[in-house]
Amino acid sequence: MNIIEIKELSHMFSNGTLALDNIDLSVKQGEFIVIAGPNGSGKTTLLRHLNGLLFPTGGIVLVDGVSVSEDPVRARRIVGMVFQDSDTQIIGETVCEDVAFGPENLCLDRKEIEQRISDVLRITGLTCLADAKPHLLSGGEKRRLAIAGVLAMKPEVLAFDEPFSNLDHPGTKQVLKQIIELHKRGRTIIITTHDLEKVIAHANRLIIMTDGKIARAGSPEQIISDTEMFGIKEPYFSRMGLGMISWLS
Repeated sequence: MNIIEIKELSHMFSNGTLALDNIDLSVKQGEFIVIAGPNGSGKTTLLRHLNGLLFPTGGIVLVDGVSVSEDPVRARRIVGMVFQDSDTQIIGETVCEDVAFGPENLCLDRKEIEQRISDVLRITGLTCLADAKPHLLSGGEKRRLAIAGVLAMKPEVLAFDEPFSNLDHPGTKQVLKQIIELHKRGRTIIITTHDLEKVIAHANRLIIMTDGKIARAGSPEQIISDTEMFGIKEPYFSRMGLGMISWLS
């Protein structure tokens, strides 16, 4: 079953820049997709169309069979977005308050809100930090808090924009383990990145973007050796002919 269908999607910014040019893409429920490309390739712009942060200037984006443009609120409940800058998503005075924000805006009863908070703090390993001030968290903890806030809305799809950006080694490991575990729990995962080394061994499909178009799409094993011609560094294990090796190994 396709949870997302993108048909002839184009997006032109007000300054005349064509950011996306006739994109066709389907995402099956439960997939783990990596969208790679250099800065300016259109990958973040594409991601923002999945839950109505941007709307097409041409074509259509369907989430669970319904146009995002027609019902963006529904799309945002199905597709949760974790941004590159975690601080832009964190608004609560404490970790617990921040996670509660989304469910409270759904007007859920207090018992359901408390259950969701408890569940996502446990899943993201933040239970012991429930009363902590978000600005005192490490980079990895902030990213996990952003994930927790999205998970509290119970989305079926999790879209991550450069999830390892500005994280140190321990923080990157924390977040990568979190993403892998969420996929194992049945979530559909979509990640944009220019750094394949950390995540590609866990993906079902690799999509390479350049100049607002999809240049390559297929299994990582099939197309990973093509990455450098599009300005993306080929992972070390691939260059050495070692096969797909998890960065966590």
